[in-house]
Amino acid sequence: MIRTTAKPLSLIACIALACFVGQKPSTADAEPAAATRSAKASPAKPIAPLSERFANADASEVPDFQKHVTPLLGRLGCNGRACHGSFQGRGGFQLSLFGYDFKADHEALMAENAGRVDTSDVDESLILAKPVDADMHEGGKRFDTGSWQHHTLRRWIEAGAKFDPKQVQTLQRLEVTPSEIQFSKRGEQVQLKAFAHWPDGSVEDVTELCRFSSNDDAIAAIDEDGHIQSGEKGDTHVVVYYDNAVVPIPVIRPIGSAPERVAQSSAKPIDKLVQQKLDKLGVVPAGPCTDSEFIRRVSLDMTGMLPAGETVREFIADKSPDKREQLVEDLLDSPAYAAWWATRMSDWTGNSNEQLNNVLPIRNTASRLWHEWLRVRLEDNVPYDQIVAGIVEANSRQEGESYREFCEQMTKACSSGNEDVFAKRDGMPLFWARRNFRTPEERAIGFAYAFLGVRIECAQCHKHPFDQWSKDDFEQFSQLFTPIRINQNLVSSDAKATRDALLKEITNGKKLNNGELRKAVYTAAQKGKVVPFGELLVNTQGASDRVKKARAMAKKKGRKLPELKLPTGTILGQDEVVTLDKDPRPALMQWLRDQDNPYFAKAIVNRVWANYFGTGIVDPSDDMNLANPPSNAPLLDYLAGEFVAHGFDLKWLHREITNSETYARSAETNDTNIHDRVNFSRHIPRRLPAEVVYDAVVLATGSDDKASQLRGEVSEMAIAEGVAQNRNQKNFALEVFGQSTRESNCDCDRSDSPSLLQSIYLRNDADMHKRLSDKNGWVAQACEALGVPGPNQRVDAKQTAAVRAADNYRKLIINRVTKFNSLPKERQKKTRDQIEREYRRMVNKFEQFDFEVPTLDSLIENPKSWRELEPTKAATQAASHTVSTLVEDAYLRTLSRFPDDEEREIAETFINDSETPANGMESLMWALVNTKEFIITH
Repeated sequence: MIRTTAKPLSLIACIALACFVGQKPSTADAEPAAATRSAKASPAKPIAPLSERFANADASEVPDFQKHVTPLLGRLGCNGRACHGSFQGRGGFQLSLFGYDFKADHEALMAENAGRVDTSDVDESLILAKPVDADMHEGGKRFDTGSWQHHTLRRWIEAGAKFDPKQVQTLQRLEVTPSEIQFSKRGEQVQLKAFAHWPDGSVEDVTELCRFSSNDDAIAAIDEDGHIQSGEKGDTHVVVYYDNAVVPIPVIRPIGSAPERVAQSSAKPIDKLVQQKLDKLGVVPAGPCTDSEFIRRVSLDMTGMLPAGETVREFIADKSPDKREQLVEDLLDSPAYAAWWATRMSDWTGNSNEQLNNVLPIRNTASRLWHEWLRVRLEDNVPYDQIVAGIVEANSRQEGESYREFCEQMTKACSSGNEDVFAKRDGMPLFWARRNFRTPEERAIGFAYAFLGVRIECAQCHKHPFDQWSKDDFEQFSQLFTPIRINQNLVSSDAKATRDALLKEITNGKKLNNGELRKAVYTAAQKGKVVPFGELLVNTQGASDRVKKARAMAKKKGRKLPELKLPTGTILGQDEVVTLDKDPRPALMQWLRDQDNPYFAKAIVNRVWANYFGTGIVDPSDDMNLANPPSNAPLLDYLAGEFVAHGFDLKWLHREITNSETYARSAETNDTNIHDRVNFSRHIPRRLPAEVVYDAVVLATGSDDKASQLRGEVSEMAIAEGVAQNRNQKNFALEVFGQSTRESNCDCDRSDSPSLLQSIYLRNDADMHKRLSDKNGWVAQACEALGVPGPNQRVDAKQTAAVRAADNYRKLIINRVTKFNSLPKERQKKTRDQIEREYRRMVNKFEQFDFEVPTLDSLIENPKSWRELEPTKAATQAASHTVSTLVEDAYLRTLSRFPDDEEREIAETFINDSETPANGMESLMWALVNTKEFIITH
């Protein structure tokens, strides 16, 4: 069971869903200007706020340290980052950040040398004296003497300033009303109220003890008292914090006038849920994208690969009504799909060549094995939970495999081209072996990133400021990873003798230091010898056989036995502890698979969605916390629920998203959706990932044969991690375009930010110009199709001289005709015979050059029509294309569309006017690759 303590999102999600499906929100009498939606009324009458109960100094009630004193100090800012809650404290006094370590804070307050609390002389307590004196208190005046805040703190000190760390209560939930707010105009106001529900059934108004924040002050500003004021049009959340509860409240101010509700007409669940949100916002979505936009978009998003020009041509011409659905199926079955998503999953799981250095005895192999293991499973559409289970529960050896057999298989797998040997193994223990994944704390953080989409590192030092996780939660979770050990020299006890024998055979019995030994093992493996590999071991810490025997004897004699203390850990969000007398990973995996798990399915669904839309339903996609709620909670719930219901079928997820109208929208804007970036009302162009840009350049500039080979095999492509790199020498293009550094599992390791170096690479890098002028590239192929020399192709000197001579004759003829045209009509009649004779003489001389000559009449009509020398029909039999068709091909292979009339004319004219057709074609391809249209989605 998942712990439900202080998880208000379930209530919020239900209310939001009810509102999304068309229930009219109620209007609170106190705030007639704004439509609000309240949570279900509590059965118990709420206890009045402290401001009423401690309005007078003679209040007999004793405030509770956890419920009242600590949150009051938080509300006053005492335990904030800028004051005593900072890492180093302030003024020699430190509190836990936001006050979630009650025991430590109480001890700090009660310390004799601190003077913060003095029960013998109450009014001399510094927590009373300093906050009322602006001069005395560096943090300024926080409250007045005689205020309810002063009375509350004074009464607690007067009663003995008590706190029992064994009596910490667990907040059941924080109820916030209204639970949803919809404004209609700027300047409207709503007051939030917060009620704490405790295990004893009591409900208390704690509004004035809460902290408040807004995720977008421009849309909804909120003050320290919980007053919300509407601002710009749009939607956001305000967040309420109390104890360990974090409650987001959705706030909407419609962008346009309420349109006719069209959500119910949407056939597909994704489109219906997206449209419901857009209806509430008054946003009109963009229309459908064109076929050329769709094939380019889905090909790049799903496979990371630019579609072939001929494929684009055929798709646009296809009149089948289901051609888009069929295209999706074809892409899911393509080799590039599995390769690209193995790269994306390598990002999320931390497949770093640098962090895997020396993990295996054979260098620069671990990352390739990791990627291939993932690729094969994605190609076979293995359910996502099974893929993760193969990582989380991985063991080094197969069932029944001896250590010698294990080493034989691993030695073979590490040989280049044999990665499939590793891919056939059940588990992928390399996940646990990384150098930055050794300590329990590192593993807790990385595991949460990879499989939960949660950033818990803040809880390593203090309670997470935007989520429910406490420092104790982090420590208990990290304990689960303490038994897992793996390194190159670690083997199980039954393998030590075999390992020693293998090493002795490699070293000839010589004692070598670590560096020499690694080199000897590496050399032996290259020669085909079997080398020893380290193993993943789980050091469980149960009772020894001796202790078990002694306890059994004592029990038999009827003695009372003390509780056997075993190390334990706790899974995030669960109350039950996991004893570490056995491998804790199956319990972790069982929790991940649980249909009630609030993170596992949503994390991968959100990441896949972000890949297709550029932004997640929760954004950033690996920061799922209570203060960062989804932009469309019902949509995320639907996709996650159906993903689990379909057996964690990743291809179902890709298919469901890409076949939706939401995905297939154009980038066209209107008055209502022009600023939308989170509600999916239009396609938002974004720069392609580094690997995709690199491969797009390769495919666009390469010949048809080379591109076809790459598309069929993909192993040499960047999307398949086929570009040679090592930890000391990165590929320049991939680096400048922001390829994931994989320094952690954080999605932020990949960058999509533009930079000057990116432009420099596409415009001036030697690698770029080499591709354009490659004899096996597209420009050379195009020149061959025209029957002209390709780029850098050596031309015969005699042929060059002949062409130059022929061009001189061309110019003489044009000059003579131009002069003839300048004569009066009568004079032209008299000299007609003369110019015809000159024309025939010139034509006779042209026969030696094999160039066509226009007719005299056509030249007289327009002398400028003869712009270039054209080979005779006999000389052009090898030409299979025209400049016009090649311009078309260039656009299709780069931008996945036909050129418009203006673009076609400009390109053809440029090529015809260039020094050589090769120069013109080369410049055209360079220009297309350097357009923004080439490196962004359409």
